[in-house]
Amino acid sequence: MTPDASQSPDKPPNATPSGHDVVQGYLKTLDGSPGVYRMLNAQNEVLYVGKARNLRARVSNYARPTGHSARIVRMIRETASMMFLTTRTETEALLLEQNLIKQLKPRYNVLLRDDKSFPNILVAKSHDFPQIKKHRGAKSEKGDYYGPFASAGAVNRTLNHLQRVFLLRNCSDAMFESRTRPCLLYQIKRCAGPCVGRIDKEDYANLVADAERFLRGKSTEIQRHLAAEMAAASDAMEFERAAALRDRIRALTNVQSAQGINPRGVAEADVIALHMEGGQACVQVFFIRAHQSWGNRDYYPRTGSGAEEPEVLEAFLAQFYADKTPPRLILLSHPIGDEDLMVNLLSERAGRKVELAVPKRGEKAELVENAARNARESLARKMSESAAQARLLDGLAEAFALDAPPRRIEVYDNSHIQGTNAVGGMIVAGPDGFIKSQYRKFNIRGKDLTPGDDFGMMKEVLSRRFTRLLKEDPNRETDAWPDLLLIDGGAGQVSAVQAIMEEMGVEDIAMVGVAKGVDRDHGKEEFHRPGQRPFALRMNDPVLYFVQRLRDEAHRWAIGAHRARRSKAIGATPLDEIAGIGAARKRALLTHFGSAKAVGRAGLSDLRAVPGISEAMAQTIHDFFNPRG
Repeated sequence: MTPDASQSPDKPPNATPSGHDVVQGYLKTLDGSPGVYRMLNAQNEVLYVGKARNLRARVSNYARPTGHSARIVRMIRETASMMFLTTRTETEALLLEQNLIKQLKPRYNVLLRDDKSFPNILVAKSHDFPQIKKHRGAKSEKGDYYGPFASAGAVNRTLNHLQRVFLLRNCSDAMFESRTRPCLLYQIKRCAGPCVGRIDKEDYANLVADAERFLRGKSTEIQRHLAAEMAAASDAMEFERAAALRDRIRALTNVQSAQGINPRGVAEADVIALHMEGGQACVQVFFIRAHQSWGNRDYYPRTGSGAEEPEVLEAFLAQFYADKTPPRLILLSHPIGDEDLMVNLLSERAGRKVELAVPKRGEKAELVENAARNARESLARKMSESAAQARLLDGLAEAFALDAPPRRIEVYDNSHIQGTNAVGGMIVAGPDGFIKSQYRKFNIRGKDLTPGDDFGMMKEVLSRRFTRLLKEDPNRETDAWPDLLLIDGGAGQVSAVQAIMEEMGVEDIAMVGVAKGVDRDHGKEEFHRPGQRPFALRMNDPVLYFVQRLRDEAHRWAIGAHRARRSKAIGATPLDEIAGIGAARKRALLTHFGSAKAVGRAGLSDLRAVPGISEAMAQTIHDFFNPRG
């Protein structure tokens, strides 16, 4: 990649306010190299990031005064300057383009707003008796990975079925080593009990092999094998074993019937269908692996102020597979603009050939049609919910006398038990409902706070929140600034919050306290605004229900954070304070000695006898509990 000497926008000679003339001014300095270009407005905000096989040819298209869609006309009209980065290949340009889009989020680009990783099933092979479990993230653990699954729920359902059929353990290695008698899963026939010797290593390995054959789509072969075993056990009058095998065959049959779509002719594919309506888009992705449907997920990419289907789908593919391994086949509902380039990019990421197809008939076309129908229905539901949310925000603005419907509402709550393990919670809502990626937890750190001082806790939370916001975005150029603060509390809380905000110089954000009313009855909430009398909404007002949902969500979030902190504190030991003692060494020490107190009383030779504890680490532990004068 060869960046320009300067990262500031290039200044074309004799630039005028006209967008076409600005673009025309750059043509003299461009050649036919591949690369990435950025279009910026007069405030140096990036409007659009694009890639080109030939930068001069692509930019010359924008210099033409006619022949553009309404979206491109608006973009060119706003363009005041451009920036360029040349690359060695067009594939490199595509990669750079998608990285810049994710980083800069330009208004006229298609943007995938949800890029969470997908869970997999891991058959861990680091133990003599492999464990089967859900895995998300980097595939660094030794074992075989199967996926992706559309959601944690899809993985959990499959794991549940696999336990019924193949009786594989899901306990951790530490729990496995510490068992002296079978656990409940063995009693209910969900595990073969390898931890206490109820099955030998060879037979357990056969169960693992069968489970992996199933995950590769060989379920019919497994069923025949189990049926033959059941018949042999019956002939040998081993009726208890025959009954157990019969139950496993039934469970396997249930697994097969539980799969939503089982295409015979498609072993591995992602089915991706796009539906657009009213300037909005929904992309449905179905995961087909081992001739089975492993779930689906819908996405609502931003359409870049009016991009059309080929551009939306092409951008979606590039961003969706940025951190995911593509399957061998991707079935699409629409053709994309530069199929060869996308195939090269995806094949490079997968390390093997990837095929893109837009099927017109047969089983593959049926899979795409099913995905397209789901996309259409999902978008209709989304638009309906968005309309309802817009009406609620309009009603909220009217009820609280706001200048406009809020785009970002932040709701704050605290949770503690007599001041211990105190946590502040912030949830965020807007036109699309709850924005869970923006939720935040604040562990209360103030050492001079009186236990249970809710005002002091709220002051700390808001001070930390807005100090950071003022540091990161002092000019309020992003959408991270709220339009409305909802506080769980009455006049006292609102006055305290108002004082905090004035102290920080942030006085133009509306705030409302939500109190439970005189008799604290749900549905009789009182609303408090600075300098005004409290008021209530009528019992059946949809806005009242909306505010209750917001407050209850903040309460749920804060309580969850408090419980997590309290659980962590309960499990804490002095071992946590020793440098070099992580989870594995802590577990080894507690397993060996039984308690942290016993570790503290242990001698050097006893500490050295613990697996994973070196002589130097044993000395560190001993010195921690036995400080020298």
